[in-house]
Amino acid sequence: MSKKLIRPIVILLLIIFVSIFSVIDISINKEIKTNSTTSNKKIEWGIKRNDNHEQPDVGNENKKILEENKGICLGNNETKAIYLTFDEGYEAGYTHEILKILKENDIKATFFLTAHYVNTQEELVKQMIEEGHIIGNHTVNHKSMPSLTEEEIKKEVMDLHQAVYEKFHYEMKYIRPPKGEFSEKTLITTNALGYKTVMWSFAYEDWNEEKQPDEEMAKEKILNNLHNGEIMLLHGNSKTNTNILDTIIKEAKNMGYEFKSLDEFK
Repeated sequence: MSKKLIRPIVILLLIIFVSIFSVIDISINKEIKTNSTTSNKKIEWGIKRNDNHEQPDVGNENKKILEENKGICLGNNETKAIYLTFDEGYEAGYTHEILKILKENDIKATFFLTAHYVNTQEELVKQMIEEGHIIGNHTVNHKSMPSLTEEEIKKEVMDLHQAVYEKFHYEMKYIRPPKGEFSEKTLITTNALGYKTVMWSFAYEDWNEEKQPDEEMAKEKILNNLHNGEIMLLHGNSKTNTNILDTIIKEAKNMGYEFKSLDEFK
């Protein structure tokens, strides 16, 4: 090759080399800037119930941060839709009955599962998937995400994601932060992992097996707080929830509410 040809080729390669590293440098600087200015202030999700079938107060600022990062907590206020979700950290013997009730009432729910549940209850998880329910990510160890580093969050989320995919060929896309705690930074991190955060607009103290709520009082509380666009959170380890679930579903339908899947959320 002649010297006349070599020189312009070398110059061209140098230009390409410099351009590539300039882009990489910009990307790195942008990432560092984003990480250093993004808030990791812990947000503890809470709601103020209305008991009058109006949407509850979930906190304007918290809702704004959630929705700016593609999360959801309340649906359309004009539509009598309810999105039923369950958190399952471990099996207490009630999920089989819950699934039976959902099937009899033709309802598709979302089950947010931890690694312990996935690893110890494969048949129930398989049944959930086969019957058309959604499986959501509740992380490996149920740790408060704002207390974790970015790498720890990725591991908590993606180790479970991979396990579910390998066991069931199912790819999760919804996540519920453990303990209802998140931050702007954790939302951005889970978004980058391909997850939509799902909070709730109704929950009550149903998780303590040693202190289960009275069934009549629980029915009254749940039914009095039904509202348009409701994301209802129940715990699958609750005997009370299991015993009243069929009644709740039928009463809600009689009141004109329709149970919808999170995939239909609007």
